[in-house]
Amino acid sequence: MSRLANKVAIVTGSASGIGLGIAQLFTKEGANVVFSDINSKSGKAAADAAASKDGNAIFVECDISNAESVKNLVVKTLESFGTVDILINNAGILYQKPISETTDEEWNTVINTNLKGPFLLTREVLQVFEKHGKGKIVNIASIAGIIGYENLSAYCASKGGIIAMTRSLALEFAPKKINVNCICPGAIKTGMTKVIEENEAMLKQTLTSIPAGRMGNPIDIANAALYLASDESEYVTGASIVVDGGWSVR
Repeated sequence: MSRLANKVAIVTGSASGIGLGIAQLFTKEGANVVFSDINSKSGKAAADAAASKDGNAIFVECDISNAESVKNLVVKTLESFGTVDILINNAGILYQKPISETTDEEWNTVINTNLKGPFLLTREVLQVFEKHGKGKIVNIASIAGIIGYENLSAYCASKGGIIAMTRSLALEFAPKKINVNCICPGAIKTGMTKVIEENEAMLKQTLTSIPAGRMGNPIDIANAALYLASDESEYVTGASIVVDGGWSVR
């Protein structure tokens, strides 16, 4: 039986990587999925492939740091599917450099994408959830929001903010049967981590840090997101589920 049958899900940053893995799994599990990304070409291709193979999927281009673009995403979703049941705040970026070399523009871009974006989209979608008296929000944070990494100050700040926002919203909306949780991935094989995979020394150092002995794959995060988006997690809210092969507990 499909675990998300007849549900409507928005997945941001779903043109590639973790977002793509989540969106693809959700379509397989019976959801109507809105693939959303600032990368229109790749995002549309991914949505079209999912729709032809697994079911209902559309693509809506969105810059989640822009309030009007976010509103358009929700409007297009409602026009296509009539409601929203699940929101996956996944889109994110990073710059790896010392804070002394980080410009105001780079800091603002990371915070606006990784933290302001989920705030804007969550605010819009919650209006729909409150009308229906139910909803699931899954924020994709990072173990970088829990433990420190040098030269990633803006990214760590944004992901720590996501974890804190998740807890606050969980308390605010638990009485309304709206679950808000987050996932904290470790090193996952995506475009962001390609630099690690292509550098033998960096890869060796990374694998040494992971008790499981391997980097994760997008499906590892997608499986956790599926649980949090499904009816199986009705009694789970405010949680930060770490999916990192044991890295953060070493």
